[in-house]
Amino acid sequence: MSPIAPANCSNSSDFLLSGIPSLEHLNFWLGFPLISMYIVAVMGNLSILYIIKVEPELHEPMHIFLFMLSMIDLLIATTTMPRMLGIFWMDDRVIGFDKCLTQMFFIHFLSALESGILVAMAVDRYVAICHPLRYSSILTLEKICKMSAMIVVRGTLLMVPIPLIIKRLPQWKDNVLTHSYCLHQEVMNLACGDIRVNVIYGLLVILSVMGIDSLFISFSYLLIIKAVLGLVEEASTKAFSTCAAHICAVLIYYIPLIGLSVVHRFKTSTTPNLHILFGNVYLLLPPVINPLIYGIKTKQIRNGLKKIYSKIIHQEKNGMNI
Repeated sequence: MSPIAPANCSNSSDFLLSGIPSLEHLNFWLGFPLISMYIVAVMGNLSILYIIKVEPELHEPMHIFLFMLSMIDLLIATTTMPRMLGIFWMDDRVIGFDKCLTQMFFIHFLSALESGILVAMAVDRYVAICHPLRYSSILTLEKICKMSAMIVVRGTLLMVPIPLIIKRLPQWKDNVLTHSYCLHQEVMNLACGDIRVNVIYGLLVILSVMGIDSLFISFSYLLIIKAVLGLVEEASTKAFSTCAAHICAVLIYYIPLIGLSVVHRFKTSTTPNLHILFGNVYLLLPPVINPLIYGIKTKQIRNGLKKIYSKIIHQEKNGMNI
C-alpha cells in the first residue's frame, strides 16, 4: 500500500515557466532585447565557426578549441532563447514533464562541456607560453581529440543521472518554476519526496565540474604568471594579451554560475529578482559575449572577418556593375 501524500502535493505532469515574475506586463517588450541577443549569438558564433573552418592558418589548437566553444554556445542559445521567446511573446508557459527533463539534461550537459573546453583552452595557453618550442609537439591533433572525447564522456556520465533522479520523485508541492527554463536545483526543490539523493548528487556534479575545472584553470594561470614574470616587459605584455579573451570567457562563465549555485542554496535569504537574474545571465551571456570578445581580441579572427566583409562588398560591387 502506497503512503498517503500530503494534501498540498499533486501528480502534475506539467510545469509552468515564469519568465520574469512581477514584469509580466513588460513581456512583449522584453522579447525584443532577447531576440536581439539571440541573433547576435547565432550570427557571432556562426561567423567564428565559418572563419576557423575556411582559414587554414586558424587550424591550430587554440582556434580548434574556440571552434568547439562556439559550437557549444550556439547550442546553448538555441536550447534556451527560443523557448523564452515563446513565454514572452506567446505566453507559452506550460512545459511537459518529459520536455522539462530533456531541456534540463541539455542545459547541464552543455554547461559541463563549456567548462571542460575552458579548461582545455587554459592548458593550451599554458603550453603556448611556458613551452612555446614544444607547442605543436605537445598539443597534437590526436591529443586534442582525446581531450575533447574526455570532456564529452565526463559530461555525459555526470549529467545522464540528473533527469533519472528527478523522475523518481513522486509528487510536487508546486509546478511553477521561477526561471524561463528547467534547472535541476529548482525542480528538485518543488518535490514532496525525499530529495537527499538529488542534493548530494547535485553537489557532487558541481564539485566535479565547476570545482575541479576552476582549480585547473587557476593552477594553469599561476604557472603562466610565474613564467611571464621572468620575461621582459614587452614579451610579458604580449603573452598576457594572448590570454585576455580566454580570461574574459572564464569570468563570464564562472561568476554567474557560482552566483546561481549560491543563490539556489541560500534561497531564503536572497531576493527572487537576484535569483532570476543569475539564472538568466548564466545561460544567455556567454553565447552573446564570447564571439564579440574573441572577434575583438584575436587578430586572426579579426583578419578573417575583414576578408569575409571585403568579399561581400566586392561581390556587391560586381553585381551593381553588371
